[in-house]
Amino acid sequence: MKTKYRFDEYEVGIIINALIELRNQLIREGRYTDAVDELLIKLCR
Repeated sequence: MKTKYRFDEYEVGIIINALIELRNQLIREGRYTDAVDELLIKLCR
């Protein structure tokens, strides 16, 4: 089941910044970032 949401530019910015912080944390911990990378790509389209 797919659900679509609409976000304004401000909200997208908050989401992207949070994902970047999560990605940086995963990198520091030596963990995979694949799932976060995929979400960032989807949001930046």
